[in-house]
Amino acid sequence: MVQPVTEPTALATTTAEPGDTLVIMTSEATTAAAAGTWTLGDLTVNRIGFGAMRLTANADGGASDRDRAIAVLRRAVELGVNHIDTAAFYFSARRSANELINRALAPYPDDLVIVTKVGPGRDPSGQWLPMARPEQLRGQVEENLRQLGRDHLDVVNLRVYGPEPLAEHFGALAELRDAGLIRHLGVSAVRPEQLAEARTIAPVVCVQNSYGLGYRPQHDEFLRSCGQLGIAFVPFFSIATTGREAGAGGGEADEVLAVARDHGVSAAQVRLAWTLQRGPNVLAIPGTGNPDHLAANVAAAALRLTAEDLARLEPVHQRGKS
Repeated sequence: MVQPVTEPTALATTTAEPGDTLVIMTSEATTAAAAGTWTLGDLTVNRIGFGAMRLTANADGGASDRDRAIAVLRRAVELGVNHIDTAAFYFSARRSANELINRALAPYPDDLVIVTKVGPGRDPSGQWLPMARPEQLRGQVEENLRQLGRDHLDVVNLRVYGPEPLAEHFGALAELRDAGLIRHLGVSAVRPEQLAEARTIAPVVCVQNSYGLGYRPQHDEFLRSCGQLGIAFVPFFSIATTGREAGAGGGEADEVLAVARDHGVSAAQVRLAWTLQRGPNVLAIPGTGNPDHLAANVAAAALRLTAEDLARLEPVHQRGKS
């Protein structure tokens, strides 16, 4: 059910580059609830959430400011965010996303849903390890539990690599769900046939794949089919342009800038609004360590693009096929 839209009541400005001022829609009256809600199993979340990956390091790779990261997390919850995406492998030399979440938010609000993922791993130096074997997944789940200070995890996504069958890995997580360590299961970076395989083993409440305006338009049909199955589609990189994992950097399409000017908002807010309007089952999880960007991301929950806007943006999306 879509919640009533809270209209933005204030505008703020921020400088992206020297001499380049962007208008950012912000409002103390706008909360994450303005985007509407979706259920992950029996857990109701606002459709705009928060991704914790960027909390641990600055854009230059240096350690993030701990107090600022904690303040961002607390402010996110104040703004109605009740869906946080994280992982034990989100860490830098001095920061762990899970432990920042624990420090900032425990004891956790009753309605807060923390989603984590397993499969990948990193050694203490930050180097990526081979994909975990099925028997190693329990250790990864328990590490997330320890860092977050929880006795169970709300949702755990199995992050896979490539088209190989996932039954053995997903089956191991289903056993941990049956044991009470996990409430609900999801999958990440999967193809439709892998989702179908997982659903023969246990219910799947979400699919987390890379997707955004002009990025992976081949996932359009997959997104729609997830909605028909009652499964959330949770895009990552939804506000990225050419930067992808480095963030929402790179050149921006003229069409996106034009729509942003028409609404008096930023290009990132247009991208978030476009993402949310792809379907009622779409959950956005933009991440940031900047409190101003956080407020702008949440304010985008109230932005509704017109049919004309969407038509202007469709060529941008379709260019992502090339």
